[in-house]
Amino acid sequence: MSATAPVERPPARPSPGARLPRLFAGITAEGALTLEEHIAIHGPLPDLLTGAGRRGRETPGTLLIHEIQRAGLLGRGGAGFPLAAKLRAVAERRRRGIVVVNASEGEPASLKDRTLLEALPHLVLDGALLAAQAIGSDEVIVCVCETAREAHAAARAAIAERAPLERRSPRVALRTVPAHYVAGQESALISYLGGGPALPGFTPPMPFEQGLRRRPTLVSNAETLAHVSLIARHGADWFRQIGTAEQPGSALVTLSGPVASPGVYEIEYGASLASLIAAAGGTTRHVRGALLGGYAGSWVPGDRLDSLLLSSEHLGPLGAALGAGIVLLLSDAACPVAETARAARWLASQSAGQCGPCVFGLDALAGSVEDVLRGGAPAAPIGRLTGLIARRGACGHPDGAVNLVVSALRAFAEEFDDHARHGPCERCTRAAELPLPRRPVDRTPGRAAAGARR
Repeated sequence: MSATAPVERPPARPSPGARLPRLFAGITAEGALTLEEHIAIHGPLPDLLTGAGRRGRETPGTLLIHEIQRAGLLGRGGAGFPLAAKLRAVAERRRRGIVVVNASEGEPASLKDRTLLEALPHLVLDGALLAAQAIGSDEVIVCVCETAREAHAAARAAIAERAPLERRSPRVALRTVPAHYVAGQESALISYLGGGPALPGFTPPMPFEQGLRRRPTLVSNAETLAHVSLIARHGADWFRQIGTAEQPGSALVTLSGPVASPGVYEIEYGASLASLIAAAGGTTRHVRGALLGGYAGSWVPGDRLDSLLLSSEHLGPLGAALGAGIVLLLSDAACPVAETARAARWLASQSAGQCGPCVFGLDALAGSVEDVLRGGAPAAPIGRLTGLIARRGACGHPDGAVNLVVSALRAFAEEFDDHARHGPCERCTRAAELPLPRRPVDRTPGRAAAGARR
């Protein structure tokens, strides 16, 4: 299986039988596609939206949900939940639902959603409007991180461009959200949109039961909804022509580290890591390991990478996953202990401040890794500490940090042991390779005025 070129690829025109590109068909390096250019590549919204082909009591919405279920589309935000199940859960509620497009992307290692909005905003908006049609919604809210200014500008222009043509469509609003790691979690997003702090909430109720303004709410990742627009046009069978049985279709992957052309790539699930690296022009240094799935993901040692395939069937046995589509390669010039310590400390700084495992546990965890880094402290106590933190938090943030550290202890056992015995190595003082925000972010997620538009 193969990986395609990055977002800088030349213009291309798709056909239903083509393998790749799909989402990135027609993308250019010259800014966002206009609505006219978007329609020239993909065609108008399909007949499915107008109800052509309905049988009996079937509605356009039920037909679309059924097609998405047949396609096996899983969420691309990290959790991998079946989108059809989320759509059906909101559609079956008595109150009219709301669609929230989650392009907040608080994960520092991910650029895929802002890339989609910067270059292909109409693909995302098509999917959002189709999802609104499926659940009977009259409102769509597109959420973009406050630091993603180009994505915000492109989305705003695309919404304005469509406004005169879609007066009967759901209202589409654009909001910015804080640049905080947990702000993109769906309950935190709903809280912020409702005028509260961008903090994860306690469930139940789930968003599909009672979300924004107590209405059932579908929160879906921007890439996921972009796939909806293609499934509606080409069908489930087309979608399943690539990928694997468990993960059909294509996915966007942010590749960084010692490669000639880091960036966002479209791959089919099951593609080899080697093919992705080859599409990026190959490596520029020897690779010591890879962090898959981002800062809540897992380290995989370098000796396992040559045969690695990028799908849940192959990554699961290694305790790894692509998550939101993130592959971070670490070169042999970097110290994996120092990199893990930096990431663990940053994750501790992103605590929502709502429970002990997050406030005290993550700080202690980062401190324990730093103790090993400095030398004189064994790594064994870290394992006991992670056991006290995992599965005890109010949200999944502590579990993600634990996963990062535990996988590092497993993948780089010799390096951790060497630091515990002898202290810092010559690589510890090098500039960090893992991307982290350059300026500190306030520990307390922001609060919006109720009903305000950002």
